[in-house]
Amino acid sequence: MKIAVLRETAEGERRVAATPETAKKFITLGASVAVEAGAGNTASIADADYAAAGASVADRAATLAGADIVLGVQGPDAAALAGVAPGAWLVASLNPFADRARIDGYAAAGLEALAMEFMPRITRAQSMDILSSQSNLSGYKAVLDAAATYGRAFPMMMTAAGTVSAARVFVMGVGVAGLQAIATARRLGAQVSATDVRSATKEQIQSLGAKPIFVENVAGIEGEGSGGYAGEMSPEYQAAQAELVSGHIAKQDIVITTALIPGRPAPRLISAAQVASMRPGSVIVDLAVEAGGNVEGAVAGEIVVVNGVSIVGHRNVPSRLAADASALFSRNLFNFLSAFWDKEAGKPVLDAEIGDAIRLTQGGKVVNARLLG
Repeated sequence: MKIAVLRETAEGERRVAATPETAKKFITLGASVAVEAGAGNTASIADADYAAAGASVADRAATLAGADIVLGVQGPDAAALAGVAPGAWLVASLNPFADRARIDGYAAAGLEALAMEFMPRITRAQSMDILSSQSNLSGYKAVLDAAATYGRAFPMMMTAAGTVSAARVFVMGVGVAGLQAIATARRLGAQVSATDVRSATKEQIQSLGAKPIFVENVAGIEGEGSGGYAGEMSPEYQAAQAELVSGHIAKQDIVITTALIPGRPAPRLISAAQVASMRPGSVIVDLAVEAGGNVEGAVAGEIVVVNGVSIVGHRNVPSRLAADASALFSRNLFNFLSAFWDKEAGKPVLDAEIGDAIRLTQGGKVVNARLLG
């Protein structure tokens, strides 16, 4: 069983889909591992480190030749995978809803494309969940990006020259990224508050020492979608939340938005009027900017200043912590493949629960129900 690890070609992508640690583990399972030269450079991993782990290092053509499984962070075009074995697996983050044409290309090429972001949120798949591992780092980095842009200190400081007030940080969306943002902002000494459409998150917010900001006594505010993700809010909730949040945002120094709905544009949480209500020097970090943005006026890949308020819209935030993000991402891939490794067959064999959830293409066709529906 040959596993190929490619150098990422997407603009700004610095992560790699396997580390020497996971390459060695795959070899222990009985697979051979081929790594494209330079694949780990931007994640601070040298080719020599892969070679020391037992992997072969070569150009792309030699790496792909006869490969049974191709590992990637972002899915490459099908044309870039020439030379793989018939029916080879492509295991990566494939962005199926936004890049449907590329998925059709995988089907036409006879590849079996497995989208790791479609991993079901069930207990036994937690260690395989790339969305959680990468979002955790995104939430941490969002706070650091905010601190770097904010022109003041985060903690309260009492000095002989006077007192510096603590920064007020408001986190909107309390999934994995939001929880880590709360924890990180608290560690930096900020006064933190947070909100979410799922009322069950109130206790999580309080457990981290932050203040929950929630609409009360409005019907249909649970906001709980399938698999633990947030769903869409009712119109009544949206109106009530907008009123509550508007008053709160105007008093904040930092706002971090993290709200995403799988397969749909990111919900708009902050309007231009709400941005205008904030004091000059305030900072908003929009972690959903690549999905359309939670903040009106946010621009992917830029820091926009509106009336003195900085709206930070960095792309691919996990890639800004490439070494740690790669380590976690690669472990997710190894945990997934090793969990299904059939020792007698010498390859992974998927079950229906997880296989059907993440398999996009097979036998020359698109087969995933979420894409066909």
